[in-house]
Amino acid sequence: MSDQNHLWRRYCNLLCTCESINLSLDISRVDFPEDFFESMAPDIEIAFDEMQKLEDGEIANPDEDRQVGHYWLRDPDLSPGYANDINNTLQKTHRFTADIHQGNISPPHPDAPRFTDILVIGIGGSALGPQFVRDALGDPTTDKMAVHFLDNTDPDGIDRTLQIIGPNLKSTLSIVISKSGGTPETRNAMILAKNAYENQGLEFPKHAVAITGEDPKLDKVAASEDWLLRLPMWDWVGGRTSETGPVGLLPAALQGLDIDAILAGARACDQVTRNRDTAQNPAALMALMWHKLTNAKGEKDMVVLPYKDRLLLFSRYLQQLVMESLGKAEDLDGNPVEQGIAVYGNKGSTDQHAYVQQLREGVNNFFAVFIRVLEDAPDASPSRDFNVEPRVTSGDYLDGFLLGTRQALFENDRQSLTITINKVNAFSVGVLIALFERAVGLYATLININAYHQPGVEAGKKAAANVLDIQQSILDHLASSSSPQTPDQIARAIAQPDAAETIHHILVHLAANNRVIIQPGQSPDQNQYATHALTPA
Repeated sequence: MSDQNHLWRRYCNLLCTCESINLSLDISRVDFPEDFFESMAPDIEIAFDEMQKLEDGEIANPDEDRQVGHYWLRDPDLSPGYANDINNTLQKTHRFTADIHQGNISPPHPDAPRFTDILVIGIGGSALGPQFVRDALGDPTTDKMAVHFLDNTDPDGIDRTLQIIGPNLKSTLSIVISKSGGTPETRNAMILAKNAYENQGLEFPKHAVAITGEDPKLDKVAASEDWLLRLPMWDWVGGRTSETGPVGLLPAALQGLDIDAILAGARACDQVTRNRDTAQNPAALMALMWHKLTNAKGEKDMVVLPYKDRLLLFSRYLQQLVMESLGKAEDLDGNPVEQGIAVYGNKGSTDQHAYVQQLREGVNNFFAVFIRVLEDAPDASPSRDFNVEPRVTSGDYLDGFLLGTRQALFENDRQSLTITINKVNAFSVGVLIALFERAVGLYATLININAYHQPGVEAGKKAAANVLDIQQSILDHLASSSSPQTPDQIARAIAQPDAAETIHHILVHLAANNRVIIQPGQSPDQNQYATHALTPA
């Protein structure tokens, strides 16, 4: 049998086709031994058991004594007592959306009869999912509202977004998303957005919605100031798995997207991926392939290559879902493991001109995940059926590039998975989100780690807070100094003798923004700094 016939038979034998969710998974271009599934059967059974415990409500995040229930968001009756709250929140989302679209809730401005824009203020899971869904399903010619994001504490980025909104700020609804209410990036962006509203003579609370935890600072502020709406961020839903809750559904609904179809797709995928017949479970197959491809140690990166412009942001969304869930220093037994899978990606066929050269001929430190979309464009598309060559459309080229790249990589011992969906719509987006959520959870059990806590993120927040505390001490010291100071002098004066380098970096930043004066020396340790109130010596 020729190599091509062997691959064809292998493809037919291994293809996982899930008609109920219009998805198939091809694992034929992964090299695994014939007894692989048999040898992994006990491990994947344990993973199924642990997933069932999670869905039944067992504590899955012991760091915070929390359940993990993002699967309940699309099937509330499976939840251990949260169904009414979930259903009521969804109904409230639909009612509020209808009131906004019909003008029953409107801006308090004579020149703005209806809200026209949405400003989502959040970071990480509070922005990446909504951004992906906006881009995947939106259409500027039919969207009911335009969606913008403030997803960082970069003042230049905040200014750029506010400039794009411009005079439409008077008809812009702001959605502030923060579980704790104290996330610095979100808090800062909210303060600057509020300032922008006030500079135009607008009252921020009359334009504001809060999606937050129960009783944190943000919830209390929203209640006391009578914001337009408050929706919950339940402590059993992590940010990176919050897209099928209020975090993702409210912005999508206001944009005019079919959130019930997103939920239906996710729910249908959950049902398919509960199947304990591994050959018929695409999430279990993905988890097992990740296990084989990375040697269960994250030894290879995952390169996500969606051949569809609408899925461009999917790799960004997956970066957080996969890397925050799997990047762990210790396993469940406390052993040092340094686990994780690095994720990056581009869109096809843009990747042909970006990094496929290295993928095929450079370091073999990755596996590819191709995402193939069979429908080139909707029926009404003027470009779909237009021939750029005799009997060849631009969509034929796109599919040809995918199949050709897949083959070219395989010929050079580069392995890949291929996910195929019929079209990009609200249902299929829900399917993709749920598929990777389930694969991450199953894989985490296979490698004996907790996918549902993130101590590294908290460590970074604490370190950043320490830097800002040092900055306050620097400014207090300089304000009381009678002469310019070097970083070492300041370090000793504020009782931070080991922090001279950090102090240097803080001062360089302050000087670049004209908040302190710098007298350059021949090396960083000879630079001298003073406040503007002090006349340099």
